[in-house]
Amino acid sequence: MKSITSKQSKEFIAAQESDWFIRLFDIYVRNLFWRKFENVWIQAEYLPESGDRTIYYLNHTSWWDGLIPFLLNQKVFKQRARAMMEDKQMQRHRFFKKIGAFSVNLADKKSSVRSLRYAIKSMEREEASLFIYPEGRLVPFSTDKPEFKDGLAWIISKLVGIKVVPVGIYTAHLKSDKPELFLKIGSPVVIPEREDVMDIKNRLEGELQRLLIQLVHDAHSEISPFRRI
Repeated sequence: MKSITSKQSKEFIAAQESDWFIRLFDIYVRNLFWRKFENVWIQAEYLPESGDRTIYYLNHTSWWDGLIPFLLNQKVFKQRARAMMEDKQMQRHRFFKKIGAFSVNLADKKSSVRSLRYAIKSMEREEASLFIYPEGRLVPFSTDKPEFKDGLAWIISKLVGIKVVPVGIYTAHLKSDKPELFLKIGSPVVIPEREDVMDIKNRLEGELQRLLIQLVHDAHSEISPFRRI
C-alpha cells in the first residue's frame, strides 16, 4: 500500500481540456459564486489584447482560489488558460484537468521541475495564459510582503514575449452576512532583461504586496472603483 501511495503522489497529471466539460462547469461555477457571495467585484488595469500570452500570479488565502482563475478566464480574459494545482488536490479532484489544471508536487524536486517545464511548454500556445499561486500554500490574508517559492520566477526567466500580471484576491463582510469578493488585476510587471531568478522573485513579491494594499483600500472606499462580474 505504501508503494502505491508513493507512486500516486509522484504521478504527473497533465491538462486535458474538454470543451463540453468547460461549458458545463462554467454554469456550475457562476451559480456557485452568485449563491455564496453577496457580490463579486473586479477592477482591471490589464485586459489581454489579441495575441497576448499572460502569466497571472495570485495570493492564496482560501478554498475559493481553486475556482477564481476559471471564473476570471471565462468572464474576463477569455484566453487558453491553464493552472498549476497541488498534486494532492489533483488526485482527489481529477476533473480539474478537464478545465486546464495540471499537477505539481512541491515536495519532490524532480517532479516539480517536470511541472515547471510543462508550464513553459504550455505558454508556447497562441493566446496562452497560466495561473499560479506562487506562495505554494494557503496563508492568511495579509498586506505584508508575501514569500514566494522560486518556480514562478524560474518560469519567467525562461520565457520571452509574455506579460506577467499580479492578481489580488480579498473577501470582506461589508453590508451583508454573505461576503463580498474583490478581485484586482494589476498592470503587467516590467522585468529587466537578464535579471536573475532571485531578483525577479523579489520584484514580483513587491508588486503583489503593493496591489494588495491598494485592493484593501479600494474595497473600503466610499467611491468604489470596481464593477460587478
